[in-house]
Amino acid sequence: MFAAFKTHIEQQFAFLKRGKLLIACSGGLDSVVLSRLCHKLDVSIGLAHCNFNLRAAESDGDEAFVTELAIQLGCAIHTKHMDTAAYAAAEKVSIQMAARALRYDWFQEVVHTHGYDYVLTAHHSDDNLETFLINVSRGTGIEGLAGIPEVNATYIRPLLPFSRAQIRSYAEDHGIQWREDSSNKSTKYLRNKLRHEVIPVLKTITPSFLQNFETTLTHVKQVNLFVQDQVARVRDELFEFQELDIIKIPIPKLIQYQNPKTYLYFLLKEYGFTAWNDVYQLLEAQSGKQVFSATHRLLKDRTDLLLSPLKPKVDDRTYSLPEGEDTILVPFGVLKLKAVKQLGDKNLTTIYVDKEKLKYPLVVRKWKEGDYFYPLGMHGKKKLSKFFKDEKLSLLAKERVWVLCAGDAIVWVINYRADHRFRITPRTKQLLKVTIT
Repeated sequence: MFAAFKTHIEQQFAFLKRGKLLIACSGGLDSVVLSRLCHKLDVSIGLAHCNFNLRAAESDGDEAFVTELAIQLGCAIHTKHMDTAAYAAAEKVSIQMAARALRYDWFQEVVHTHGYDYVLTAHHSDDNLETFLINVSRGTGIEGLAGIPEVNATYIRPLLPFSRAQIRSYAEDHGIQWREDSSNKSTKYLRNKLRHEVIPVLKTITPSFLQNFETTLTHVKQVNLFVQDQVARVRDELFEFQELDIIKIPIPKLIQYQNPKTYLYFLLKEYGFTAWNDVYQLLEAQSGKQVFSATHRLLKDRTDLLLSPLKPKVDDRTYSLPEGEDTILVPFGVLKLKAVKQLGDKNLTTIYVDKEKLKYPLVVRKWKEGDYFYPLGMHGKKKLSKFFKDEKLSLLAKERVWVLCAGDAIVWVINYRADHRFRITPRTKQLLKVTIT
């Protein structure tokens, strides 16, 4: 097995030979064999052992065994005692999920503290089969059918091509000792029930079942890579990146693809959405309907879907600028007033007004329903809601509009249009330049 393992590392993970490797070692058969194989490869390793304090003296015995193993291998040892039961109760998760969260959080802490490059875990092909069956039993997409990834960020699983039987045979042939976890015999956990009661039957019916599964898994992974490539191409064609971190997805372009809902799933799943029926219904919903994930919002706006990150509640306070002051800090920048002798360049961030027409204090606030102004160049008034519609502002853009007011009158719809009533005329005596930066 060592020759096959060495070849596998050289062909697939040659970079590991140059790195500092942290091996997650429980003391069980798989992780002990992985530790000894890596030591025989003469790579730089350290062992990390979690004592979950779930099996009393047995847990302490595992910790002592792994500590002794590290001494034999001449490598660093990192151990951590964890109150797994208390964490599970506090977070309202199962013991298994609690142990997983605790150990992976701690692994990252060890990596950062001691300068490790990668974390190696001892998952093998039988683990992959168990995970596949668990995912199938719970309902899964193609990612779940693809099994355990060999590489996931800094986590590497170099034993995935090898079976539990191969690993045990290697250990027995080389007199390697390991610890047996008594909880692995209990069938109250789904994984153990599959391991002890289901998979042996499948292997009896079809002796080459595990090998056939590996072949199927290879095909599924190839299909998954093809899907990822196709989704990346469609993402490039559909996603239009707007200001304010908004991504626009034009619905007419999306529905031209076969199975647009499937594409929508693959395009949006990385943004944390789970209420997929609600997401799909946005395609035919009225403008203004929206769906939230923990991190993002998806909004139907006319013929588009607008994807934007959730941000803290927008500051909706009012900001006052008394006469005599010329600068005010607002949530979206700095508003400055400056007396000038003549008009200069005008743009969306700069306007010129007749100072004598202003009523102090000036106020900056969010726009609200019912607001109106006299757009520069027009003599009639217009509600802001109608102005936004004419300007084709999205619902997200409207949420970010602020106005500069003098008394009850709007002087400037900031970054959009000044008010005609405060314009510069031949009778203007004091010109005031207003900018937002």
